[in-house]
Order: sequence, then C-alpha cells, then structure tokens
Amino acid sequence: MFALDSRLRQDTLSLGDFPLCRLLLMNDSNYPWFILVPRREGVSELFQLDAADQRALWQETTLLAETLKDTFAADKMNVATLGNVVSQLHMHVIVRRRDDAVWPAPVWGKLAPQPYSEEQVAAIKAKLRLVLTDNFSFEE
Repeated sequence: MFALDSRLRQDTLSLGDFPLCRLLLMNDSNYPWFILVPRREGVSELFQLDAADQRALWQETTLLAETLKDTFAADKMNVATLGNVVSQLHMHVIVRRRDDAVWPAPVWGKLAPQPYSEEQVAAIKAKLRLVLTDNFSFEE
C-alpha cells in the first residue's frame, strides 16, 4: 500500500497522478518546484523499481520537465533524485530562471519558503490542465 512520506505531505501540495507517480508541488512560491513520487511501497532508490517502472518514471519526468520548461519559460530545468532527508524515492523537477532569487545557486535552504496562495495554486493547475491532458488525473 502506497503511503506518502510525512515530510513530503507536510511540505507539498498534491496536484494529481500520472500512471506511476503522484505529482506534488513544493509549497514554496519562490520557484516552480515539482516532485514526482512513484506510488510503490518501500522504494528508496531508482534501481529498486522494476524495469517497466524505471521507464515509466523517466517518461513521466521527461514529460513533466518539457511541459514545465515551456509553461514557465525556464532557462534551465533541474531534475534530481535526492534522498538524504526523505528516503522515499522522489524526483525533483525544478524550473530555474536567470532572474530567480538565487540563480545560479541550488534552491535548497537559500530562502525561507513562501507558501502559495489558493489563487496561485489554481493558476498553476489551470496552466498544467492545458497541456497535461493524457494519462494525468488532477486532484480537485
């Protein structure tokens, strides 16, 4: 049974599901920062996924990164799996722009998180609804 790590639940907003992954939005409006979490129990490393799930994770990550690059006019997409604080396997997909507050430094721990307003979240969902039409179900 899939259960989202408590830290991810605390720090993110759930947007919906791809066939494999739950799509989360880091609740920090400093950056468009998304997280994909494979809905598989007890997985902390990429190599623990079977081959089909590894392909699905990469396909979902690529689709999301391409979508976000265009939607948010990214100068660079940061994509990474890091599990030093949260061991549950999750993929960070972060939109970076040369005019963001900490460019070109990493986003971790640089600025105090600025939570999204309901209106901002609704706007992000609306943008994503225009492009994520197949194989994605939005949470309402």
